[in-house]
Amino acid sequence: VQLQASGGGLVQPGGSLKLSCSISRSSRDFEAIDWDRRVPGGSRALVARISRDDSTLYVPSVKDRFIISRDNTETTVYLQMNSLKPEDTGVYYCSALDGGQYFWGQGTQVTVSS
Repeated sequence: VQLQASGGGLVQPGGSLKLSCSISRSSRDFEAIDWDRRVPGGSRALVARISRDDSTLYVPSVKDRFIISRDNTETTVYLQMNSLKPEDTGVYYCSALDGGQYFWGQGTQVTVSS
């Protein structure tokens, strides 16, 4: 499987960005699709998840600001990010979870700064 994240950029605090994760197969082939973030000098950490049954999960720091969704073709998963804060800065990756194994793609840089 191939995953490609896109849509990152530089945005001012309080702004919005919409990230896209293009997947070479249907996202429903997998148990879940995650959006993770890696901060400078840190490890990747989960930001949001959409499961096969469309249930969603958000870490507390982004709850009520970020929305994860998939499109009608089910080959793209989005992360709508609103009310962005400087601490949201990092490289965002999407990953697919299948049978306990993760499949990763290249990330996209998000920088929140004035």
